[in-house]
Amino acid sequence: MAQSATLRPAGLPDDVRAMLAEVAARRPRVHCITNTVAQNLTANVLLAIGAEPSMAMHPGEIVAMLAQADAALVNLGTFDEQRGVAAARLMEARDLLRGPVVIDPVMADRSPLRLEFAMRLATLPRAIIKGNRSEMAVLTPFLTKEITRVTTGPVDEIAGPSGKRSINAGHVMLARVTGTGCAAGAMIAAFAAVDADPVAAAAAALTCLGLAGEKAAATASGTGSFATHLLDALSGFSDRSVEEARSGEAR
Repeated sequence: MAQSATLRPAGLPDDVRAMLAEVAARRPRVHCITNTVAQNLTANVLLAIGAEPSMAMHPGEIVAMLAQADAALVNLGTFDEQRGVAAARLMEARDLLRGPVVIDPVMADRSPLRLEFAMRLATLPRAIIKGNRSEMAVLTPFLTKEITRVTTGPVDEIAGPSGKRSINAGHVMLARVTGTGCAAGAMIAAFAAVDADPVAAAAAALTCLGLAGEKAAATASGTGSFATHLLDALSGFSDRSVEEARSGEAR
């Protein structure tokens, strides 16, 4: 996420508004295998943009939940035994998956176990890998050119079969609230569920989150209120995009 300290007067770009309206209209369900720290924020971020979160990890039901989901997120943070089993079940259900899978290889640069899982998950159909520069540096040599790669940092870099994009949006406060990076992966999954181009979907999701972060920081008094204002900004963006889409249809 960019480290901008100023709020830009411009609103969402047209392509981001259109994709956000599509998310709200289609309400894709994103099944999240994510870390314990980020679950609440991730679920609320998905709800704010009009998507539907699910987070079941019981071995007896996860395959059914994944098979019916429109997209999935696998975040390797707090990678305990239960999450390891859930990720393994996802691999077993690969032929049942009907949507994109975003893989967030949290600390794969420090944990051989997480690196091994990330490499295996990267073989899933429609895989999108999102990590910071250190994580992506250890993973990239093992990734094929068909996989969309999202490298987050001061400027987010996205590369995939359809081209490359750079996203310069965000605020330093995003890095001071735990779970925002994890929630970014869920947003990418939701956007990729409604757009066939994963590069465009990732760019739209990160732009939306980054601009929401800028908007939230302009009114927040600290990190606690920032998280609340971030959700308000995202839901406001979603509501306006739907209203604009309906207005356009009425003309």
